[in-house]
Amino acid sequence: MTERSADWRLGLAVTLGRAALALLARTWRFRARNPEEWERLRAERKPFVFVLWHGGLLPLTYWHRGRDIAVLISQHRDGEIIARVVRAWGYRTIRGSTTRGGGRALLEMIRELEAGAVVAVTPDGPQGPARQFQPGALVAAQRARVPVVPIAVRVDRAWRFTSWDVFLVPKPFARVTIAWGDPTSVRGSTPREAADEASRFETLMRTTQERADA
Repeated sequence: MTERSADWRLGLAVTLGRAALALLARTWRFRARNPEEWERLRAERKPFVFVLWHGGLLPLTYWHRGRDIAVLISQHRDGEIIARVVRAWGYRTIRGSTTRGGGRALLEMIRELEAGAVVAVTPDGPQGPARQFQPGALVAAQRARVPVVPIAVRVDRAWRFTSWDVFLVPKPFARVTIAWGDPTSVRGSTPREAADEASRFETLMRTTQERADA
C-alpha cells in the first residue's frame, strides 16, 4: 500500500468514525463539578494549562470543544487520528511529545501560553505509564508563568480498550461527570525545579479524580 493510499484510507476512517462519535456523544449526559475557577480564568482571558489523563481524552475533548484550545498531540500514528478528530471539534494542535518532537513542542506550548492561549496536555502520554505525571506541562507553565488546572472524568458506563491507558469510550446515554481542580501555580523558579513538582501535581490529579468519583 502506498503512503498516499494509506493516508486516504486513514482520512476516510477518521471521517466515518467522527460521524459515529458525534451521534454517540449526543446521547451522553454531562455533569460538571467545580467549573467556576477555570471559567473565571477564561472570562478574564488569562492563559493556563489544562492537564488530563490520556485515557479520558475522548469525553473531555468532546465537552471542551469549540473553545479555541490548543492541545498537545503526539506524532505517533494514533496521535494523527486523534489530531484529525479534535481539529474537527475546533481545537488547534501542537504536534510532539516528551519522546518525539519534545523540544519543538515545548517551545510552541510556551509561545501559545505567552500569547494568551489555553493549552491542554496529557501528562502521561503518549505511551505511559498511565497516570504518571511527566513534567513537560509544568515546565511550560513555569516558563510562561501561568497556572495549571487539573481535569478528571468519571463515566458510569463505558467501553474500555486494552491499551496502556485503558482508553475509555462512554456508552450510549452514559452519565459523564467532569471535575476541575483549582488553578495551581508551579512553585519552582527554574525548569528543573518545576519538573521536580511532578509528584505534587500527580497528587492534585488524584484529588480531582476523587471529586469526579464522589
